[in-house]
Amino acid sequence: MWSGFSVVALVIWLSNAKASRGLSSRHVSHLTPISLPIHLQSPRSVQAEGGASNSISPVTMSSDKQSYFAVIQTGEISFRVALDTASSDLWIMASACSTNTCKAVPRYPLAYRSPTFLAVNDNSTTFNISYADGTVASGFAARETVGLSNLTLANQVFGIVTDCNVTMTDETSGIMGLGFPRLSTISNLVTDTAPFFVALAQQGLLDYPLFGLSLTRNASGTLSMGAVDASIVTNVSNIGWNEVVEFAPFGSESNVSSYLQWAVPLSSFSVNGTQIAPVPTYPNVTSNTSIALLDIGTAGLYGPYQDVTRLFALIPGSRLVDISGQWAVPCDTVIPISFSFGQYNYTLQSSDYLIGPAAGNPNLCLTWPRAFPPSPDAIDWQIGAAFLRTVYSIFSYGINSKEPPMIGFYPLRNASDVTGSSASVASFLSSISATVATTLPNFPLSTPSYTTPPYGLNSSIFAPVGGIVSSALATSTYSPIFSNGIVNASALPTISPSPTLATFILTNPAGVVTTSISTVSVVTVTLGVPPGWNAGTLLRVPLLSTTLVCLVSFSFTLPFLPDIIYELFAQRH
Repeated sequence: MWSGFSVVALVIWLSNAKASRGLSSRHVSHLTPISLPIHLQSPRSVQAEGGASNSISPVTMSSDKQSYFAVIQTGEISFRVALDTASSDLWIMASACSTNTCKAVPRYPLAYRSPTFLAVNDNSTTFNISYADGTVASGFAARETVGLSNLTLANQVFGIVTDCNVTMTDETSGIMGLGFPRLSTISNLVTDTAPFFVALAQQGLLDYPLFGLSLTRNASGTLSMGAVDASIVTNVSNIGWNEVVEFAPFGSESNVSSYLQWAVPLSSFSVNGTQIAPVPTYPNVTSNTSIALLDIGTAGLYGPYQDVTRLFALIPGSRLVDISGQWAVPCDTVIPISFSFGQYNYTLQSSDYLIGPAAGNPNLCLTWPRAFPPSPDAIDWQIGAAFLRTVYSIFSYGINSKEPPMIGFYPLRNASDVTGSSASVASFLSSISATVATTLPNFPLSTPSYTTPPYGLNSSIFAPVGGIVSSALATSTYSPIFSNGIVNASALPTISPSPTLATFILTNPAGVVTTSISTVSVVTVTLGVPPGWNAGTLLRVPLLSTTLVCLVSFSFTLPFLPDIIYELFAQRH
């Protein structure tokens, strides 16, 4: 009864990494009944010059509040793509796809003879990705120059989708995965290739092999590559770092463990200060450690029944309202929930974890986390945007033979600011129009029981946390920042976003000083339309340029360029 949302990011890795290897799709049940779509946000792109570099791009929450998207260039054509840390492939819907979902968004025009487009095996290297909600995307692999902000890679492999029923919002034409290459379907079909971010790290094209994410409820987020956003991270010593978990091979995939997902150990979780130890699904495999996947492509929080049931037992008035694992709590709840990674606690206020009131039961709010059945990959928790909006997250890719992958969290809220008032929560829910069109059952539901499936990976191969590996990570020409548990925080590269407004102090010939504020000028970037072709949906991207004269001095007053001003026209191509 809660269907109709688009579900994209999570299932990418399910179909690519698991279904293709005979494993059951992970977390399918928690997606189908109340699919809360991914939110994507838009970066802007500029061409890179070569050598080590960094970039920062705007990131925008989608209009359905379920995902984040950014803008990239494939050749000379701009597209919005969904950002996803739980998959690794980049794919774009193409003009050859005539399904209704494809025709609703800008598409890569195959009739355009891009000077940087290269066919792979005469366009005969095909891929097929199936999603947990029954949707599919298929097509062929190709090479093209791909750009994100001031970073550009020539001959980057990506997917040209020619058949697809995956519903995207906000003129979003595809997905950009930011995960490990082991997850990639498309890159693994073409020799000597790697996903976009991975290729940048492996070629040493970034100041440091990492990316950072600031997620907001509007268009003010950022995606940085090679450095962290200095407008947000003002004290790097406050970043809590966590080593990433290795995963055993799938069957006979290999004879060693390797990095698969952006997943880290979850130390504990708390409700209103009461700490709870998580119960891992496969304690003998994970050394009694609960594993959490960090996924920008997931809107909320998902955990195993054995943990989620105990969490809600500490929130008065909570109850299970759907056998899919959905709970509801009184909408005036102000009880904080915390998650502990390493030695750091990160607290969510109720405005962070409440989804919204049920239309038929306006005093009850659907809420995160949602419970799901055991997953054979041993991932117990899936931590999405509901948590990631409360921190600045840093994904450090690791260095061959020197440094493991790490995830850092920089808290955006004062540790003492853990509760809110019922009035503030009600105001927040009203401001985001969060009402969910459903009526909850008027009788209690029993917590379902599940049989734990056999572990889906090779249990005879040990998978450590934070292991040093000799291949598949960033080039060993990088000097490690993390060494023997010590972080050289001062060596962490930073980057500052472009400003949005300029303050101009003007002095006329009479010596009278006046102050004025001006926004930067805007140029137009056309989504899905090559240079010289007719314009369809226009995307206006602010650039740093002004035309004021008589400038004596100026100072920038706001920390970030307004990410994107959208101007949508009725005609689509």
